[in-house]
Amino acid sequence: MNYPLQAMVQLGVIPPVTFPPDSRYYSFGVQQYIAPDGQSIPYLQRRIVPQPGAPNYATVNLYTVQQGDRLDRIAAKYLGDPLMAWLICDANGAIDPWTLVETPGTVLAITTPQGAPGGTIAQ
Repeated sequence: MNYPLQAMVQLGVIPPVTFPPDSRYYSFGVQQYIAPDGQSIPYLQRRIVPQPGAPNYATVNLYTVQQGDRLDRIAAKYLGDPLMAWLICDANGAIDPWTLVETPGTVLAITTPQGAPGGTIAQ
């Protein structure tokens, strides 16, 4: 099975950087700030979280939260990698990931970047 992350790397959608491919910062570079005293201070480029339902993400599934669910397990099941839970957070506008699974019955959108194949059908 070809998971979204693997497909994005193979298609060249995600450029190579120092972060692992399953990190939400994977496609962001490290910038340098030169302080007044000449010291170079590295920092990450700003990451703008897309609005839920943004056109650059495709909903591949909907999942109804059950008692005891964990976001990493949901990501592993539907996206093939537990570290991709950040995609579910972004798709559902969550700042605090735990809020997504604290209420059974909550319906979560499972998304991938538009054009990336992957995801599984909810059972």
